[in-house]
This record gives sequence, C-alpha cells and structure tokens, in this order.
Amino acid sequence: VQLVESGGGSVPAGGSLTLSCVVSGYTGTSRCLSWFRQTAGEREGVATIDNSDITLYTDSVSGRFTISQDKSEHTLYLQMNNLKPEDTAMYFCAAGYPYTSARLCMLSRGVDYWGQGTQVTVSS
Repeated sequence: VQLVESGGGSVPAGGSLTLSCVVSGYTGTSRCLSWFRQTAGEREGVATIDNSDITLYTDSVSGRFTISQDKSEHTLYLQMNNLKPEDTAMYFCAAGYPYTSARLCMLSRGVDYWGQGTQVTVSS
C-alpha cells in the first residue's frame, strides 16, 4: 500500500488549503483513511473517514476542516478553511486495515501505512 500526499504550502491566517492523498495497492473496503499532523510533539489524529463516508474530527478542527474521498480515483482529501497559526504542522495521510472503530483510526497505533507528509505553514 502506498500513500502519496500533495497540496501543502504557506498561507496567511484565515486562508484555505486542500490536501490530497492518492492511495494505491489496496482494493478492500474494510479500512479507514485518516489525516494526522505532527509538530515537535507526537503525531495527532486530525480527521478520519471510513468506507461508508462516516467521519470523525478532532475538536480543534471541527467546523473548519472537511475530510472526503473519491473512491473511483482512490484519493483522500482534506479541505482546510479558516486556517490558524496553530494548524502549522507536517500533515500525513494514513491508512488502517481492517476497519475497527473511528476512534482507533484517529490513533497512531491504528495506522498500518503512512504517507511521506506535506508541510502546512500558517502565518499570523
């Protein structure tokens, strides 16, 4: 399984970015796809989506970020609006198999595969 992210960059506070992640090498349906971010500390689960398009967000991004997927294109997205300086981090696409729970999908121990990461920088 390979995950390749794109779409990071630098924006001023209040701006928007959309991250993309192309997933290849897995055709099953029992899985979760997630976005994590990491600064100096541990990796934090940001949002996750299962094969039924059920989503879960961490509280700090709820209402500002939207996770979605295009199953025909095997692509995961993260639309980020009203970005804040505290959103600055390296963002990672992640996949966990098989699906167990949305909560586990938001934890690093629930991840089987990681992308290489894409940097998001928000200036104040």
